[in-house]
Amino acid sequence: MTKHDLLIRGGTVADGTGTAPREADVAIRNGRIAAVGRNLGEALEEIDARGRLVTPGFVDVHTHYDGQAVWDSRMQPSSWHGVTTAVMGNCGVGFAPVRAADREKLIELMEGVEDIPGAVLHEGLQWGWESFGDYLDTIGRRAHDMDLCAQLPHGALRVYVMGDRAVRLEEANDADLAEMRRLAAEAMHAGAIGFSTSRTLNHRTLKGDPTPSLRASESELRAIALGMRDAGRGVLEYISDWNTPDTDSEFAMVRRLVRESGRPLSFSLAQWHRPGIDWRHQLALTAQAAAEGLEIRGQVAPRSIGVLLGLQGSRNPFTSTAAYRGIAALPLDERVSIMRDPAFRARVLAEFEAPNAAGDGFQRRMGAFDLIFPLGDPQDYEPPLSDSIAARAARQGCTAAALAYDLLLERDGRGFLIAPFANYADGNLDVCGEMLASPHTLMGLGDGGAHVSIISDASYTTYTLAHWGRDRARGRLPVERLVRKLTSDNARAVGLMDRGVLAPGMKADVNVIDFDRLRLESPFMADDLPAGGRRLLQKAVGYDATIVSGQVTYRHGEATQALPGRLVRGAQPAPVAA
Repeated sequence: MTKHDLLIRGGTVADGTGTAPREADVAIRNGRIAAVGRNLGEALEEIDARGRLVTPGFVDVHTHYDGQAVWDSRMQPSSWHGVTTAVMGNCGVGFAPVRAADREKLIELMEGVEDIPGAVLHEGLQWGWESFGDYLDTIGRRAHDMDLCAQLPHGALRVYVMGDRAVRLEEANDADLAEMRRLAAEAMHAGAIGFSTSRTLNHRTLKGDPTPSLRASESELRAIALGMRDAGRGVLEYISDWNTPDTDSEFAMVRRLVRESGRPLSFSLAQWHRPGIDWRHQLALTAQAAAEGLEIRGQVAPRSIGVLLGLQGSRNPFTSTAAYRGIAALPLDERVSIMRDPAFRARVLAEFEAPNAAGDGFQRRMGAFDLIFPLGDPQDYEPPLSDSIAARAARQGCTAAALAYDLLLERDGRGFLIAPFANYADGNLDVCGEMLASPHTLMGLGDGGAHVSIISDASYTTYTLAHWGRDRARGRLPVERLVRKLTSDNARAVGLMDRGVLAPGMKADVNVIDFDRLRLESPFMADDLPAGGRRLLQKAVGYDATIVSGQVTYRHGEATQALPGRLVRGAQPAPVAA
C-alpha cells in the first residue's frame, strides 16, 4: 500500500459539516484528504492527535490583506488563528484597477478607511500593475502561508473609470456604466472572487472625504452586478448605513440586485449602539429573501466591535490633550515614566476634563467610560457593566478619567482598555449568540490586516471556539456548529466548494487544536511593517498544527518553512467523487 504523505491519528474530528465530532484518523496525500476513518495505513509523517480537536482550516471572508499580500508571505495575525483561506478586498477598498496618476488616491482611501499608514503602503506596494488581472498576477507570484482570494473593490473601479468625478461623488453616466460592467466581467474572468462596495459615512479618506462609492446609484451597482452575471461568477459584498432612504427601501434595492444578477450577496450585520438600524429587522428581511430563493446573508462577529485603547496603540482617552501630544512620539518606557509623575498626571486630567477639551467625535467617545472596560490579562471580551471604568471609579471614589489614566500605566504601559461601539449595547454578547445561531449569517468582520493600531479582531476564530464553545457560562453553542460556521459555511458562501470539509478529495487544509488549552494571548505592538510601521498583533495558545494543502505551516504557534498558500482565482468546484 502506498504511504500517505501525512496521517493525523486519533483525533476528535469535527469535519465541518456540523455533524457530531467523532474519533477518527485523517490521511492526506498530494495536498488532498485521502481518507477519514480508522486503520488508514502508514504515512511518511504522523501527527498524534489523541485528545485533540481536528477541524478543517478556517475560511475568513472579511480581511484587508490587499497590501500585505504584496510585500509579505505570512498573513499574520490570521495565520496564527487557524485561518487557511482569506478573502481580501472588502469594504470597497483596494489597489486595482489603478492608473499611475491615481495611486495616491487609493492609498489615502485605504489609510482613511482601514487605518493602514500611508508610509507603509508607499514603501510596501510595488505598483507593478494597472488592471485587476495584473494585480492578481502580482499576488500570484508570491507564495504565502495561506490561500488568498481577492475581490474587485468599488472605490478603485470607480476612480479608474471616472477619475476625479468619482471622488466628487458625481453620478456615473451611461458610458461609465458600460465600462464598469465590462471591467467587472473582466475582473471575474481574471479570477476575482467577487466585488465589494461601501455606502457608509464611516468610510472616509485620510483627508476626511467620503468613500467614492458612497452615493453610487442603483443603476451603477446594477451595471457592475450585471457584469458579474455576464461572467457567470462572483459574489457581492455590501457595507451600508441602510438609510437610502431607509432600511426597507435599501434592502429592496439589494434584493433587486441579487435577483437580476443571480449573484449571492453578504452584508455587515451588527447591533449598533446608535438608533436607526434594527439588526433583527435586517435579519428578518434576510430570512424572507432566503425563503424566496435569494442568496443574501449577514456577516457577523462573535464579540463586540470596537477599539483597543492603550499607550502602545494610536489612541487612548488622553490622545487629544496638549500634555499627552507633547510626549506621544517618545518610546513607550519614557512616556510611562513621565506619566507616572503626579504633576504631569494632574495636567493631563485637567486638560481632559476641561469644558472645551479638544478632540474629534471619535476621540470624544473615548471619554464615554460607562462603556469602556479594562481588557485584562487574560482578556475579558464580555465584561459586566459593573466592571466599566465609570462603575469601578464610582466604587473607588475617584473620577473615571483618573482611573482610566492609572489603568493605562499598568503592566508598564502595555495594558489595554476595550471600547465597544457595536454588539454591546446590553452589556453582554447575547446578540452575538443570536446572530451566530442564525442559518442566514456568516462568520466574519475580523478585518485582518486593517486598523493596525486600534484592533486585534483577526483573533476572532480562536475566540469563537474558546468562548462560545467552551467558556461562556450560558448560551454556549455546539462546537461542531461553530466549526461549520468557521469553515464550510464561509467556503460555500464565496463559491469555494473544494474546502471547508474533511472528506476524501477535499483540499487538505486542517487544524489540530488542543481545545482544552485554547486561548488568546495579550495583544502587543510590533514594528514589522514596511517603513518601520507598527501594528497590533495577537497570538494564540492551543494550535498544535495548522496545515495548508497538506503541508504543516505552523506548529504550536511557530511558523515552519512551508509556504504552500496560493492565489485562488474565483470559485472552485467540489472534487469529483471517486
